[in-house]
Amino acid sequence: MSVLLRQIARYVAQKAASDPEAREKVIKAARGAVVEATQIAKEDDRAYAAGRAFRRAFDKLQSNR
Repeated sequence: MSVLLRQIARYVAQKAASDPEAREKVIKAARGAVVEATQIAKEDDRAYAAGRAFRRAFDKLQSNR
């Protein structure tokens, strides 16, 4: 599984390095991930908070289709 994730990360990094528009999208996504991570870290029940964050991201992906 980690090999697949590593390849995906490498592809995203190469794409972001070569395309300014893709770079902006990656930066926006990274900032959103940081915000979610800080919210999860502040919660007492981190597993529940992570589940809610995952559900928000999943719903957002579903609505964009």
